[in-house]
Amino acid sequence: MNTIPDHYALSRRTMLRGAALLGAGSLLGGRAFAQGTGIEGEWPAVTALVERYVKSRKVAGMVAPLGWADKAPGFIARGMEGFDDRDPGSAQSLYRAYSMTKPITGMAAMMLIDEGKLGLDQPLADFAPEFAKMQVAIDPAKSLAARPAESLITIRHLLTHTSGLGYAVVGRNKVGEELKRLGVNPGIISKRRLPGINDGVPTPGPDEFLRRAALVPLVAEPGARWSYSMSLDVLGIVIGRIAGTSFEQFVAERVFGPLGMNSSYFHVPGSASPRLTTNYLLAGRRPIAIDRPGQSIYQDPIPFAFGGAGLVTSPADYDRFLAMIVNGGVVDGRRVMGEAAVRLGTSDLLPEGASLKGTWVEGNGFGAGGISGKGKEEGLYGWSGAAGTVGYAQTRLKLRSGLFVQYMPQDRLPVLREFPLAVGADLAVRMQGSK
Repeated sequence: MNTIPDHYALSRRTMLRGAALLGAGSLLGGRAFAQGTGIEGEWPAVTALVERYVKSRKVAGMVAPLGWADKAPGFIARGMEGFDDRDPGSAQSLYRAYSMTKPITGMAAMMLIDEGKLGLDQPLADFAPEFAKMQVAIDPAKSLAARPAESLITIRHLLTHTSGLGYAVVGRNKVGEELKRLGVNPGIISKRRLPGINDGVPTPGPDEFLRRAALVPLVAEPGARWSYSMSLDVLGIVIGRIAGTSFEQFVAERVFGPLGMNSSYFHVPGSASPRLTTNYLLAGRRPIAIDRPGQSIYQDPIPFAFGGAGLVTSPADYDRFLAMIVNGGVVDGRRVMGEAAVRLGTSDLLPEGASLKGTWVEGNGFGAGGISGKGKEEGLYGWSGAAGTVGYAQTRLKLRSGLFVQYMPQDRLPVLREFPLAVGADLAVRMQGSK
C-alpha cells in the first residue's frame, strides 16, 4: 500500500497549477456577481464537479462554500457525512482541515507582528533557545552527518517553509526518519495502525517537542530554499509562549471567537460528534473508513494543538476566516486583524535569494503559511489539506472559495486540480457576461 506522504507533493503541485485560472478572474473587478438563480446557478461547473464525485461514490460527500467580498457565502453540498452516515454533508459538518491550519497559524503570527510582540525577521531562538545552535545535514537523503548552521532560523523562515526544518510526514530522507523516530510528528490520522504513517513514537508535549526537534539536523541552511516542513507547528508553540498561554487558547480568543468560528476545534467535543465526517483511505477499489465520529482520534486528548495540521472545522467557519482575509481584516463590520497585517501576510514573504527551483510553489511567492500568487495568480492566498480540502482567498477579486471532502491520500483523486479549474471556468463565463 502506498503511504500518504508519497502522494502529498504531487497534489500540492497540481493544486497550484489549477489555481492559475482563479487569478484570471480578477479582471472581473467584482462587477458580475450573479449569472443564474441561486448559488448553483451562479457556479454550474463547480456544482457539476461536486455532483459527479458524489454520484460516482468516489467520495461520501462534498461541500463547496463560495462567497464574494462581505456578502454571505453560498454552499453547494451533495452526499452524506459518511457512506454509512444518515446525516447529509452541510456547511456545519466537521472536516479534518490538516494543512489548511497553516494559514490560520500564519495570520495569528501576523497579529503579534502587527502588535510589536514579534518581529518578522526575529530569531526563533529568542523564544525557543533550543534552536540557538542548529546543525545542517550535509546530505539528508543519505545520512544525518551535519555541519553547523551559518545563520539562525527566523520567524519569516517559519512562515514561509524556508527554516530548513524537516517534516516527519512528508518526503523521504534521513531527517524525516529521525524526526519520526523521536516522535516529532505533528499530525494525527487514525486509531488504526497505518504502516509507515502512524506507527511511530507518540508525539510529546510542546516543550519536549521543541527540545527533540532541535536535536535533529536541518535539511537546508535557514533562508536558502523552500522545503515543506513542520515550521508552522513550531510557530504555533512560539505563539503560545509569547501570549503566555497555549496556541489553542490564543486562536480561540483572538481568531475563532471574534470571527464567530464556533465549530473549529483542535479537540472535538462529544457534543459536536454527530457533525463529524468520516475520513477514508483510498487504497483499493473501496474506500476504507480510518476515522469515524464517536470513535475518532480527534476526540482523544492531544499533546498540544498542532499549528500546521491540527484543525477540525466546518465549511461555514473556514469561510469566515477567508472572509476576513478578502475584507482586509474585517468581518460583519468588526475589525479582527489590522489591514496592514493582512496585506503583509498575504504578500510574498520569502527571504531574498531563497530557491524555489523544483518545488511545488516554483513561480509563485509564499506568505504567512500559504501561497502568495504571482502573475496570473496575483492576489491568491490559501492552501490545501491532506484529506482533500482546499481554501482560497482571491484578494483582488474579493472571492472566497473552498472545497471540503475527506479522503487520503489527497492525490488519489484529482480533486485539487479540478476544483480551481471549475471555479475558473465559471469565472470565465462571468467575464463573458460582463462585457
